[in-house]
Amino acid sequence: MEKIPMTKSGHTAVEVELKSLKTVERPAIIAAIAEAREHGDLSENAEYHSAREKHSFIEGRIKLLEGILSLATVIDPKTLKGAIKFGATITLVDEDTDEEKTWQIVGEHEANIESGLLNIKSPIARALIGKETGDSVEVRTPGGTKSYEVLKIEFI
Repeated sequence: MEKIPMTKSGHTAVEVELKSLKTVERPAIIAAIAEAREHGDLSENAEYHSAREKHSFIEGRIKLLEGILSLATVIDPKTLKGAIKFGATITLVDEDTDEEKTWQIVGEHEANIESGLLNIKSPIARALIGKETGDSVEVRTPGGTKSYEVLKIEFI
């Protein structure tokens, strides 16, 4: 299977979520299922069916997170330098609107565009890989082609 690149903070976030699911959510839902069983006829017990559904979701999420962690390769951006690559924090300027944007290229499981965390598999990240400060990049987006200039590359 393919390794999953992650930053240390992304890896820690997955570990925290997994621990919470195992130590808080799972025991709580098991208790809720037991309580719902005490209410009698399970075929008409909405609380029981809802709790079982939530239990199934939690177990699936636990398996997913364990799989992610087993394939994770933690990369420390501070040890990197040079052209844009995984972990780089990039400041770009939109060549049409002069709007500046700053993103960090991270793994797909930690990406959150609103927080400035750009998925390594996104079209813009793929277009940026290997570029240097001052380079222009054209990216096809669902809204049309966008042109950016790389203003700054940092590995923080």
